[in-house]
Amino acid sequence: MSVSDSVSSSGLALFAENMRKVYHTRGKPSVEALRGLSLSVKRGERVALLGRNGAGKTTFLKIASTLLMPTSGRIEIFSKDVSVHPEEVRPYIAVVPQEGHPFYHLTPWEQVYTYLLTRGFSRETARERTEVALRDMDIYDIRDQLNVTLSGGQQQRTMVATVLATEAPLLFLDEPTLGMDPFARRRVWAALRKLTDRGSTLLLTTHYLDEAESLSHKVYIIEKGKVVAQGTSSDLKRSVGGTVRVTIPMDSAKSEDFASFGRIMTGEGVIHVITEPPQINEILNTALRRGLSATVGPVTLEEAFLQLVGRAIEDEH
Repeated sequence: MSVSDSVSSSGLALFAENMRKVYHTRGKPSVEALRGLSLSVKRGERVALLGRNGAGKTTFLKIASTLLMPTSGRIEIFSKDVSVHPEEVRPYIAVVPQEGHPFYHLTPWEQVYTYLLTRGFSRETARERTEVALRDMDIYDIRDQLNVTLSGGQQQRTMVATVLATEAPLLFLDEPTLGMDPFARRRVWAALRKLTDRGSTLLLTTHYLDEAESLSHKVYIIEKGKVVAQGTSSDLKRSVGGTVRVTIPMDSAKSEDFASFGRIMTGEGVIHVITEPPQINEILNTALRRGLSATVGPVTLEEAFLQLVGRAIEDEH
């Protein structure tokens, strides 16, 4: 029985309950990276952990992928306890670590092909999957160049190709498109969608709002080691209180001038008026009378994140 067959009757791909992780360093205060984090991932889902740097996303993935022990809490992958039976969990997962690098003395082809062989695939299957993965990541033309000669974005695509080629039941991707240009990021998204269509489950961390919105069936917003919100992108955006955002420079505008039109949120040098379409003309006329410019667009996850976390995702801890 293959790994894929053995998980066919499982319910959740991943279940975590009240996860805590505390780092202790001699002579320094303890750092609580996870503070009772709970989440679940259904089979075949693409789930994003969205949060600022330092929110606890990478710590959680390290625990889920058997690389780190939690301080307390429970986590299961296909009903197997990760902390108790890590050796039973590992065949079900594959990981793209944050800022990981391919082996510099190998080529992209050798990197992917060799990794598949180490996971027990036949040479024929490894060759077939290596070719598909390299083409999906648009690095087939550089398959025979040494990884050390590749750009950062190409190296990252090689790492993603290595993991996607496994078609593992559960894939962990920690900031998988970090350092990629917009076109390369979209190729990765397309490949991830194709992979879940074939039955895999994905859990990725990201601080790219558009990535979480475009790619994920479900989003968990993580802040200070806890889940502060969860749901589809549409659910989270609806929680803001409107469907349209009018953005006005803050240098001359006053929040109270627009408060009657909807929810007011402040960004870097601007105010956002979260409202509904019937209010747009009146807001624009008010801005025009005050000699202010204004732009109109749909509400995005950025507004939801600002409301739920209280600061922009780019802000550091």
